[in-house]
Amino acid sequence: MNIPGEIREPFDRLFGEIRPRLHRYCARMTGSVVDGEDVLQEALAKAVEALPNAGPIANPEGWLFRIAHNAALDFLRRRAREKAFSDEDRDMIVDPANPTVDRQAAAAGLHIFMRLPVTQRSSVIMMDVLGYSLQEIGTILDTSIPTIKAALHRGRGRLRQLADEPDDRPPPRLSAAERLLLDAYVDRFNARDFDAVRDMLADEVRLELVARTRLAGRKEVGTYFHNYSRVRDWRFVPGFVEDRPAVLVRDRDDPAARPSYFVLLGWQAGKLLTIRDFRHARYVADGAEMSIL
Repeated sequence: MNIPGEIREPFDRLFGEIRPRLHRYCARMTGSVVDGEDVLQEALAKAVEALPNAGPIANPEGWLFRIAHNAALDFLRRRAREKAFSDEDRDMIVDPANPTVDRQAAAAGLHIFMRLPVTQRSSVIMMDVLGYSLQEIGTILDTSIPTIKAALHRGRGRLRQLADEPDDRPPPRLSAAERLLLDAYVDRFNARDFDAVRDMLADEVRLELVARTRLAGRKEVGTYFHNYSRVRDWRFVPGFVEDRPAVLVRDRDDPAARPSYFVLLGWQAGKLLTIRDFRHARYVADGAEMSIL
């Protein structure tokens, strides 16, 4: 879409600045850092489409969050995992500022946020994770202040209950065939044997270097490995991200540090069909549930 530079450039600059915050919201609304990035990209596409006819935007940040919020709701409707919550007690007063509650919300696992109704979830994320005021939340969500107060009160109370419950989810597992493929990819990458890695590619392989570019086909994707060969700030380890098999990327000089980003791989008939690399979108790892095999 042809958008005049004087309109598009400030928008692109703002989006680059607040993209990690938008992702924190989308990830907690969807219960997944990966799904949150999908929603974020959908929101960006919708914002670009709406921009030429939007007219003067008094609060560009709030406008983007509103689009991201609606995109998250669309995602949840498509997934059909819960219905919007609408029976809040509008006379409920908001809990006073409580640093302990704020820390609980910010540190809560994404799967825990998914156990809150949508209105509670969005209000708690906006205030306790992202730090918006009641008035700002009301504008972004197009919701009354009493409704937000009620949602905050109930959402915070539910988070306190959930924080005391044990996590009884089963650990993720890989089949023997999946483990062999993942280990082979990691071993060849760490050995910097990129020719051997290229041998694993399907002819129709697709690559997304998140927040940077997309490539398709063996020839184009081959340049991606060349770029990795020129840097030495990484070491791959096999693991999981939110129960998905993944390559976790650690600092080569600090192997005890938490992985700074990850790569998702998709296989078909023993060949690598999709690569989704978050090297340039490391904010996605914030809050991600990662485990090393």
